[in-house]
Amino acid sequence: MNLSKTKEITDLFGIKYPIIQAGMVWVGGADLAAASSNAGILGLIGAGSMQPDILRQHLQKVKTKTDKPVGVNIPLLYKHCEAQIEVCLKEGVTIFFISAGSPKKYTSYLQDKGCVVIHVTSTPELAKKCELAGVDGIVAEGFEAGGHNGRDEITTMCLIPQVVDAVSIPVIAAGGISDGRGMMSALALGASGAQIGTRFVTSIESSAHENFKHAIVNAGPSDTMLSMKKLEPVRLLKNEFFKTVHEAEAHGASVEELREILGKGLAKQGMFDGDVTGGELEIGQVSGMIQSVDTVADIVDELIETYNSTLKSLVSL
Repeated sequence: MNLSKTKEITDLFGIKYPIIQAGMVWVGGADLAAASSNAGILGLIGAGSMQPDILRQHLQKVKTKTDKPVGVNIPLLYKHCEAQIEVCLKEGVTIFFISAGSPKKYTSYLQDKGCVVIHVTSTPELAKKCELAGVDGIVAEGFEAGGHNGRDEITTMCLIPQVVDAVSIPVIAAGGISDGRGMMSALALGASGAQIGTRFVTSIESSAHENFKHAIVNAGPSDTMLSMKKLEPVRLLKNEFFKTVHEAEAHGASVEELREILGKGLAKQGMFDGDVTGGELEIGQVSGMIQSVDTVADIVDELIETYNSTLKSLVSL
């Protein structure tokens, strides 16, 4: 891997490969983050589903499993985000991926404490605002991505070159990337690195329930869909919960009605507890490409091997 832009990311985080394991709710705990960092990429702990005390436990655990850099993803839409940030600072975290909120809120506060701040966004206009807010880099996430998503439905292929042209700070591509071919595409579009989520959900070290992992492996190319745009857009694996949401949206359900259907705890019920029928299953469109559950080390090895073979094929052209 010999592209000069990737050095922006590897130097920024102190990692071998310009790959970030996405910080995902109910999936991205200490085991996954440590395994990712040990494999030469940046592991992220997904704080969105954690109470501050639980986050502290994961941060302390990850220190026993790796001496490599580990970051934390904090979605600002959750009520505990401020307490989570303080827990991270006390535990020595210096890499923050912030999502679902204003980039202005904590950027300078964290940077004044010597931290690197990356903000997740879904449009070129929002990317410009992130740069003006002073962030160190941007994750530009296309609507193929799993979990919470952009309302504008800009695909990764269209989004990345526009964001790269709009800002001068490093851009990390996300959404629809699960192998070395996807990573090669992202770098060819001008990104400095790639963030990958769904593929790592189906890792042995992921805290996703086995039922959820196997539902992803068994999914086809059209088995996910972006839903709940009136509330907070989220890509879901199609199941009975999805059907309920989809039918309600088709009949013009109000925000209040959708919020009642969503209820509380359905994401945990689906992704962590394994109710793949009635639970909420947040996952990316690349589910249809994933055929197995593997260790993080094997996933990273395969990513790099496929990247290099793809590069070799392109050079031969």
